[in-house]
This record gives sequence, structure tokens and C-alpha cells, in this order.
Amino acid sequence: MSHAHPSTSESPVLIVGAGPTGLTLACELARRGVAFRLVEASPGPRPGSRGKGLQPRSLEVFDDLGVIDRILANGRSAMPIRLIDPDGRTSGGPTYEERPDVPYPATVITPQWRVEETLGLRLAELGGAVEFGTALESFTQSSDAVTALLRTGDQTETVRAQWLVGCDGGRGVVRKQAGIAFEGETDERIRMIVADLAVDGLDRDAWHMWRCAEGFVSLCPLPSTELFQYQAPIGGEPDLDLSTLQTIFARRSGRTDLRLHTPKWTSVWRSNTRLADRYREGRVFLAGDAAHVHSPAGGQGMNTGIQDAHNLGWKLAAGSPALLDTYESERRPIAAGVLQLSTARLAEAAKQKSIPIRSDRATTQLSVNYRGSVLARDDRGESAQLRAGDRAPDAPGLTTTTGTCRLFDLTRGGQFTLLNFGPRVEAPVRTFHVVARPAADDEIADSAGHLARAYSPTGRSLILLRPDGYVGLISDAGDFPAVQEYLL
Repeated sequence: MSHAHPSTSESPVLIVGAGPTGLTLACELARRGVAFRLVEASPGPRPGSRGKGLQPRSLEVFDDLGVIDRILANGRSAMPIRLIDPDGRTSGGPTYEERPDVPYPATVITPQWRVEETLGLRLAELGGAVEFGTALESFTQSSDAVTALLRTGDQTETVRAQWLVGCDGGRGVVRKQAGIAFEGETDERIRMIVADLAVDGLDRDAWHMWRCAEGFVSLCPLPSTELFQYQAPIGGEPDLDLSTLQTIFARRSGRTDLRLHTPKWTSVWRSNTRLADRYREGRVFLAGDAAHVHSPAGGQGMNTGIQDAHNLGWKLAAGSPALLDTYESERRPIAAGVLQLSTARLAEAAKQKSIPIRSDRATTQLSVNYRGSVLARDDRGESAQLRAGDRAPDAPGLTTTTGTCRLFDLTRGGQFTLLNFGPRVEAPVRTFHVVARPAADDEIADSAGHLARAYSPTGRSLILLRPDGYVGLISDAGDFPAVQEYLL
């Protein structure tokens, strides 16, 4: 088979599955110059709004990847939710908190296909591409390589890769062929119709949710389209034709004046809560839904996968075996927590007959941390507000020789960054010296005090930020050899 592919390098990676997880991973590798193949069994981009909510932490990842402007242009931040009771009473939510250390405080609603489109455009800018219509048939692995058989139409191709990453979803072949158990349960009693369709006579100002004794039905406007996402929990095996959707809607909302139009995409979600027994088997890794599936309550699925990829990408690029061992130890406990959260929110939804509409640090994923990881080292006490392993906070109002900016403007690009609040040192990574008044390019002044409030430094602190936006090391004692040892 004659295809033009990236030339093989020391660490070529085969990524299977081009959803948000696979695309994020591909962008991470592309910007680091790591050779990869990204294959997707479906013949082209998949339709459907699917997971439509991007949480604040994922928005920070997309800022770092250079796609945040496109995401925001095709989405809507802090969309109000209008909850309508049978007696006509309405209530609203969710609320969110504006904070200087959080640049994107609210969830952004945007169809999942838009997220995939945006990441695909970014990947093309970085010189990569998705190979649509190419499926992984099988693979074997040795101590030094994975040998995979790919099929495109009636042609097959053997690929030898250093690493294989399964981003191919809950039913994917990578996990099954790697022999990794997918522990959990399927509850056939809980199902929900999800569809993208047009609606006559309904405003697009809010996510509308009607609840009654039978359950709820909701219509959420999908920004950058003329469509709404329809959701309705049901029992049994539903008919997905338009008349069924219209009947359920009229019965639960009491609105006979609103007309639904031919769905562009329909699906039945079934309650399936599972977690991979492990995230790695030799040279094979799992990320996204291939590693964890759960209820959409709380809007965590797509976001957790994006952050799996963000964690794994820089570690694959570095190629250190010890570093790659930290992927599972850092990410699997996060997924276990997400499963608990989404299961609790699903039970709440069943009880309230509506989707829980609060937004808190658990759902925003801003409180996700890797405290206790072997990659988290500090000399601070247990009671300190910021510890190694925490998400690195942003800080606005910084002054440099070129003007005013946020901390995230300086740290963007997926590299290590050292914040030095003490005497000048020459470090082997990007370093910013925090001074009273910047005179050199590598100096910043914390003119508004936001940086000091977020990081609580001493007059000697060295704070090392990881490429994925988490705090790797804090030395309030100014122990520079500890920074050098960490980087080695």
C-alpha cells in the first residue's frame, strides 16, 4: 500500500480512534515533533452533538493547544438552564464563580463534532492528519515494539510502532485485544434518547428542561447550528422516529405548539459504568472512553478523555519509562472518582426527574490533582493552599517588558516553566523571574498581586510547572538542586 506517512522516528506512536481524546493526543505529539499515525475506522467525521459540554479545565487545555478562540466562537459559555415544572413554575441555573486564577469559569456548550472539527484543523496546521476509513484489525507486541495490522477498504498494511494508544471508545478493539478487563455494570433499565433536531417556536436563549411524574424532556440549543439537542429518559427499546419523539415531548412538556423536525442524528444512551482494570499493557495504553465509561450526568466523559490525552502526550514525547508509568497512577484514580460522581448525579437526576444543574469544583475539573504522585514534590506543610500536584492557577495583571498579560499567556505551549521568586538562577527550562519591575525579557512583575495570592511564595520560592499545567515541584526554601534533580 503506498501512503505518504510521517517518517519513523525513535518513538513513533499509533493512535487508534479520532474522537476528542485521540485528536488531543495527536495535537500534543505533533507540536512536539513526535511521529505518529492517527487512524479512525469510520469513513469520515462522525455526526452528533454527543458530549456537548466543555468544562473549565478542558478549556484551559484548549487554550494551551492554541484552539480556544475557535472553540469559544462555536460555543456558548454559561448557558442558562430553564427548569419548568408541571405547574408552569420555572427555576434556573447553574451559577459559577468569577476568580482571577480561572480564565474560563463556566462550562461551554458546543456540539462534540465541532470540538473534533476544531482539533482536526489544529492538527492539520501542525502537519498531521486523520486517516479515516482505516481500522485496526489486530496487533501483537514484543518488548521493543507493537506490530499492528491495519485495514483500509480491501487492503491491509502492517505497521510497527513503538507505542499503541487505544482512544477507540468503550467498545474499542485495543482494550479487548490487550486483554484488559473492563469492570463495571450495565443497567438495562436506564436508557435515554438523544437526538439533534430543529424546533419551531422555541427561543435559543436557554437550555429548556420540562419535568413531570413520568420523567423529563429537554431541548438544549446547539451553538453554531440551527439545531437543539433533545434528551428524554425512557424505558424499554424505543422507536426513534420523529412521531415518537414528538409524542414524548408533548406529553412531558405539555407544549403542543412546538414542532420538532427531522432529526439529523439520533442515539439511545444505555447506562454503562465501567473502568479498565489497568491503563497499560506493555507498549499499549488506553485513554478516554476506552478506559472509562459512565453516565453523562455531570458532563465529565469527553473532558476526562481530553485530559487523559493531555497527561499522556508529553510523557510519550519524553519517552522515559519511569515517566510513562505515572500515566496510569495519575489518571486512573481520577476516572474512578468521575465514575462515583456521575453515578451519584444520575441517581439525583432519577429522583429529581431532571438533569442536576449545579456547577462546582467537582464538575469543572479544576480540583483534579495529582497530589501524592511520584511527580509531585514540595517542602510545604499539609495545610498549604497550593501543593505540588495541584492544577497550576492562572494569574492576570502581570507586567512584562512587552506589556500586560496573564500567566497562562506566558506558559502556553506545553513546556516546563519555572517561576522563580528568589535570587536569579540559570535553569535548563523556560524560566520567569518575578521581580518588582521587569527590565529583562525573562522577568515579570506581579503588579496586581494575583500571582502571589495564587502561589503563596516566600522570598526564595522556586515553583516548577509541568507541561500539562500542573505544579510539579515547589521549593519554598529555594532548593535549586532539587529542581535540577526533578528535571533529570
